[in-house]
Amino acid sequence: MKERLQKRLQSLKAEYEAGEKMLADLETKQQNLQQTLLRISGAIQVIEEELADSEENGNPPSAPERTVEVSPPVEVSATSE
Repeated sequence: MKERLQKRLQSLKAEYEAGEKMLADLETKQQNLQQTLLRISGAIQVIEEELADSEENGNPPSAPERTVEVSPPVEVSATSE
């Protein structure tokens, strides 16, 4: 009985550690995704302001095109074992 409980305890501890690692990985991915969304939001705001300025003036923007760099999307996947 004691041996069986010790094996179960080891199994649960290993499962717990794996869960903690998975949670840490997901938190990192969440932070990266939040940063990406913030950059995209900023790019949207810049484009909307440029469009609003061009509509007010009745002219297309005369300034050189701005290039807004956006990171590639972050793939978030949770695996269940």
